[in-house]
Amino acid sequence: MFEPVIVIPIIGGLILLLLLAGGTTNKILRLIGQGSIKLVIGALFLFFVNVIGAQMDIHVPINVVTTSISGILGIPGLIALIIINNFIL
Repeated sequence: MFEPVIVIPIIGGLILLLLLAGGTTNKILRLIGQGSIKLVIGALFLFFVNVIGAQMDIHVPINVVTTSISGILGIPGLIALIIINNFIL
């Protein structure tokens, strides 16, 4: 999708820009950190649902959208994804 040679300097430049912005960096970095943690937790939720749900023929794809939904909304969002995937689609 994106080449690491391009992505890594862009991320480095954004971090440098945030550090040069001054006092707002703490808030911005905290928001970025919390968002990253929520995405990781959402991916772990989906992974465990797919592992445990394999016996019951439940599979929710792990991508950015489903990970964001399950990470931000938590267990209710995960249940909603399962219901949407199994009964609506």
